[in-house]
Amino acid sequence: MTRTSDNILETIRMIDEECLDIRTVTMGISLMDCADSDIDRACEKIYQKLMNKAKDLVKTAGDISREYGIPIVNARISVTPISLLASVSGGDCVKYAKTLDRAGKDLGVNFIGGYSALVQKGMTEGDRLLIESIPEALACTDIVCSSVNIGSTKAGINMDAVKKMGQIVRRCSELTADNNCFGAAKLVVFCNAVEDNPFMAGAFHGISEPDCVINVGVSGPGVVRNAVREAGPEASMDEIAEIIKRTAFKVTRMGQLVGREASRRLNVPFGIVDLSLAPTPAVGDSVAQILEEIGLEQCGGPGTTACLAMLNDAVKKGGIMASSSVGGLSGAFIPVSEDAGMIAAAEAGTLTIEKLEAMTAVCSVGLDMIIVPGDTTAETLSAIIADEAAIGMINSKTTACRLIPAIGKKAGEHLVFGGLLGEGPVMPLKTVSPAVMVHRGGRIPSPIQSLKN
Repeated sequence: MTRTSDNILETIRMIDEECLDIRTVTMGISLMDCADSDIDRACEKIYQKLMNKAKDLVKTAGDISREYGIPIVNARISVTPISLLASVSGGDCVKYAKTLDRAGKDLGVNFIGGYSALVQKGMTEGDRLLIESIPEALACTDIVCSSVNIGSTKAGINMDAVKKMGQIVRRCSELTADNNCFGAAKLVVFCNAVEDNPFMAGAFHGISEPDCVINVGVSGPGVVRNAVREAGPEASMDEIAEIIKRTAFKVTRMGQLVGREASRRLNVPFGIVDLSLAPTPAVGDSVAQILEEIGLEQCGGPGTTACLAMLNDAVKKGGIMASSSVGGLSGAFIPVSEDAGMIAAAEAGTLTIEKLEAMTAVCSVGLDMIIVPGDTTAETLSAIIADEAAIGMINSKTTACRLIPAIGKKAGEHLVFGGLLGEGPVMPLKTVSPAVMVHRGGRIPSPIQSLKN
C-alpha cells in the first residue's frame, strides 16, 4: 500500500511541479482513398473523412485528461503526404491546404500535419506542385504544417530538392513577415523522416501505416531535470544515466496508459508512444537545464555533446523497457526558441549554430526553431539543410531543419512567436557563400552504410 501511495504522490508531484504532460495525442489518418482526378472532389472527400474519423478526438482527449488528472496539451491530426494526392489530381495544391485548415478548425485540433512530400530520390509532378505551393499554403492557413524529406541513408541527398527548399524556406518567411515569419515555423526539412511521428511541424501519416491510428507524444524535461538534481553532484555519470533511464520508464508508462485508453474509446488502433523530451518556454521545462544539472556551467560549452548523447540514450533505454510500442523520434529535442535554457545560452553566445549542429549528431532531430538573420540567402539556408541532412544520412538517424529567417531583423535581435513556440534571439551565421556547391544540384550518393541487405 505504501509503495502504491508513494507512486501516486510522485506522479502528482511530477504533474503539478515538474511540468510533466502528454504533449500530444495525434490521430494519423490515411487519405489514399480520397484521391481523385478532380481536385475539388478530392478536397470534399478529405474533409468528410477527417470529420468522420476525428469527430471525437478532442473530446476524448479532454475526457481522459480530466478523469486521470493527466494534462493533455494538444490534440492533433497527421495525414498522408498530400503530394501523393496531388500526383493524381494536379491543380492548385493550396486547395488541399485550405481544406485541411478548415477541417482542423472545425474539429478543434491545434495543428494538422502532412502537407508533405518525400523526395529523397527524386520528384514527381505532384511533389513539385506541392513544394512550389508551400509558401502560399502556409501563409493562407493557420494550423497546417508542412514537411519535405530530401534525403535518407538508403537514397542519399537530393541536392536539387535541397536547393529548392532553401528558396521555399525564405519565401515562407517573406510571405508571413507581418506575422513574425510564422510560415517558416510550420515547415520542416527532413532526412530519414519517420512515418509515425506525432510531433509537429513534421508529423505525417506514412503510407505503411493503418487507415487510422493513435500516436502519443510524451514530454517530461522538468521531471528528468529534478531527478538529476536530487542525485547531487557526487553521483557518477553512469549513476546519472541510470536515474534518467528509470525516470523515462515512468514517463513512458503514463503515455502508454493514455494512448491505449484513447485507442479504446475512439475504436482506433494504438500506434506508438514517442518519448521525446520536448521543452517549452515554461520555467523548469528545459532540456538545456537538464544538461546544466548534469554538470555544465551553461549549455553549449565543452561537454555539451557528451551530456546530450548520454541523455538521449538513457531516455530511449528507459522508454523501451516501459513499452513495446515506443516509436516516432523518441529522445531529446533541442528547439532553441522553445527552451528557456537554450534561449539564455544563445543570448550569452555560449550556444552557437555550429555547436547546435554538433549536438544534432546525438539528439533526436536537428536544427529546430533556429532564428537566423533576415538577409540570409536562400543558398545559405540550403547549405545548412545539406549539412544537417549529411549528419542524418551518415549516422542512419533522423535529422531536420526548421529555420526561420527573421525578415528585417539582424543577429542579436529577437523574434517572438508566443505559446509553445516561444521566442528566441536571431543567431549569427557565417557569411561566406556556399552558392557554387548549392547550384551544382544533382545528388549526394548514399553512403556505404546503406548497403545492409
